[in-house]
Amino acid sequence: MPWYNGNYPPSYKNQPTDLREKAVEIANSLLEEGAPEGIAIATGLKRAREYFENKKNNRPSDEETNGKRK
Repeated sequence: MPWYNGNYPPSYKNQPTDLREKAVEIANSLLEEGAPEGIAIATGLKRAREYFENKKNNRPSDEETNGKRK
């Protein structure tokens, strides 16, 4: 089930708004690729945290480097 317009998984409830929105964006992309809902939720949150941690440390994220890890 894709999430949009403020609708998000319950596990995202207590996350900061920017983190939650990024996690939903990532999870929805994973769902479109055929990932199971539970995997999409967990992976979305993990990758969103990594994204903001990298941004905070001024490092390019995987998303910004087209999925190529350094």
